[in-house]
Amino acid sequence: MLLAKVIGTVVASAKSARTDGLKMLILQPLDLEGSPKGSYVVAFDAVGAGDGEVVLYAAGSSARQTPATDGRPADATIFAIVDTWEVGGFVKYDKSAAG
Repeated sequence: MLLAKVIGTVVASAKSARTDGLKMLILQPLDLEGSPKGSYVVAFDAVGAGDGEVVLYAAGSSARQTPATDGRPADATIFAIVDTWEVGGFVKYDKSAAG
């Protein structure tokens, strides 16, 4: 499981029929402090995430373990929208307080 922020959308008119019906989002991975970390990721969205939301995503073969991506060519899949996270007793992110 990895943390990331949704920063955009990918639209592809020419693609494999096995990906029909799946929304693709651009993610910026985050460290535990909520700062950008690493390279951007394009992920299928299995939960209805939106721009600016913090999400959990799975990569590699785990990305194909959701009902929406089972048997599909997925390398990254969003499977949760984060409400809050805490590290060492300190709240690092709270969706209700995010701007």
